[in-house]
Amino acid sequence: MDKLAILIPAYNEAQTIEKVVKDVQGVIENIPGSVVYVYDNNSKDNTAELAKKVGAVVRHEYAQGKGAVIRRMFREIDAEAYIMIDADDTYPVEAIPEMYHKIIDRQVDMVVGDRLSSTYFEENKRPFHNVGNSLVRGLINFLFKTNIRDILTGYRAFSYRFVKTFPVLSRGFEIETEMSIHATEKRMLVENQVITYRDRPEGSESKLDTYGDGLRVIKTVINLFRSYHPFAFYSVFSSCFFLMSMILFVWRVILPYSADHTVPNFPSLIVSMILLVLSFITFFSGSILGAIQTNDKRNFELALIDAENQEKVLKND
Repeated sequence: MDKLAILIPAYNEAQTIEKVVKDVQGVIENIPGSVVYVYDNNSKDNTAELAKKVGAVVRHEYAQGKGAVIRRMFREIDAEAYIMIDADDTYPVEAIPEMYHKIIDRQVDMVVGDRLSSTYFEENKRPFHNVGNSLVRGLINFLFKTNIRDILTGYRAFSYRFVKTFPVLSRGFEIETEMSIHATEKRMLVENQVITYRDRPEGSESKLDTYGDGLRVIKTVINLFRSYHPFAFYSVFSSCFFLMSMILFVWRVILPYSADHTVPNFPSLIVSMILLVLSFITFFSGSILGAIQTNDKRNFELALIDAENQEKVLKND
């Protein structure tokens, strides 16, 4: 079991990978048992060769996407603490020791490298990325009642408990959103750590698709809200159906009936009753799924205990 595993997902990062690996090695030399892992994700340049040349342990993930890479990392590597950092040389490696000690000494489950509270908006030259980061942060903190200050950062530290109980479902860059919400919903200890951010060096290109990845992130947020808070999610639709039913019933049925004691709008009566039935169906669907989600939370606590016991066994070995 490694003491500290540095996880670097990489795709076509030949320009910066050597510098990132060397910088990381320089700050972890005082942490015995540390290993730098570079996971190459079908790079078309010599990223893997350069990383191996400077001493990183290079492995490959052939399913394309950052989510697929992280799934492979989390499954294959056992460590007391993990730190994930991007290979594009935009994050300060000097923050690694402090993040590591938060995981080991304070039993934090996830440390979030917070770019947005420092230099991100000055350094980042893509205005829509700035807007998107702020929008996603506000949306998630509102829906999930949390205070994570940088939802989409790729600079994070994790405990063994988090890594071995996190179900990786996303394949792309929305994985960071999934991590943030999972930690919040499972009541894991999360801390923000303000870091400085610098934009990519000239000639290095971002792999992000501003609009495509942005839409996928929003979709992920909605799906996760539905999964973790089904009663609240379906109650919104139930309330809308009920309100539409009552408005239609009063306007097209009750008011005409009170005027001449006849029901001239039978189609409106039928539609209002259908909407009322849909309201009840969605309400009870949310109630049932909410009960299932409560049971899932109990099962997760048992899985967390198993992960902690497995960590103790690995440490003793």
